[in-house]
Amino acid sequence: MAADADPDIILYDLASIKNVCFSPAVWRIRLMLNYKKISYRTIFLEFPDIEPTLKELGVDPGTTPSGQKNTFYSVPTLQHLPTNTLLMDSSRIAHFLETTYPDPALPLVSPLGVQIENQSHQVIGSVFRTSVMPREIHVLSPCSQEYFRRTREARLGGGQRLEDLLAEGKEERSWEAAREGVQMIGELLRTNAVAGPFVLGMKPSYTDFFVAGSLEAARVVDEGVFERVCGFPGFREVYDGCAAWMERRD
Repeated sequence: MAADADPDIILYDLASIKNVCFSPAVWRIRLMLNYKKISYRTIFLEFPDIEPTLKELGVDPGTTPSGQKNTFYSVPTLQHLPTNTLLMDSSRIAHFLETTYPDPALPLVSPLGVQIENQSHQVIGSVFRTSVMPREIHVLSPCSQEYFRRTREARLGGGQRLEDLLAEGKEERSWEAAREGVQMIGELLRTNAVAGPFVLGMKPSYTDFFVAGSLEAARVVDEGVFERVCGFPGFREVYDGCAAWMERRD
């Protein structure tokens, strides 16, 4: 879908050779923009270009959870052109969008949503690090591949390569360890299934975009991982419920 000719917002996203969004964090914001019908244009950045580009724009990376100054630049980053507001971090951006564009309303926080998001970070985040992360390199350009491999393998430590995460049954053991936790998240997603496909029933919330965005990002990287998660009851219902707001992917 073509970018808006005179947008309110510039959304900075991760570049890929597929020319579509594949970042879960960016997808949450993209879903909000599409749901609220806010005009925007996407600028895709290669991994090595994120920090210098955002520094040049004057983006404040904010603080860490411990209150220290953050020195890490990331996407999503949003530039609101009417006010020249620059924001980094999906949570800060979501609050800004909800305050600036309150119609249609999107609940950002709920007790059920917090529970789902926290458990998803722990359980699905863990299995995605094994299944999705080593495959992400295949949707990157050569310059981003080098950056991605160097930084991710440094985090893994012990001389591990990304490919090692998929070797010798490690991936299957990761899925087996996560099975019960993923099932529990699916049950939470279906708490209000009688009322509608979304976490809170008939209308979407930020948690739905959190879940659907993670699934769509996984689907772009590897269809098999996407189908595997959607095999658990609850996930596909939320994904399908959000499908209309994922038609624009660039």
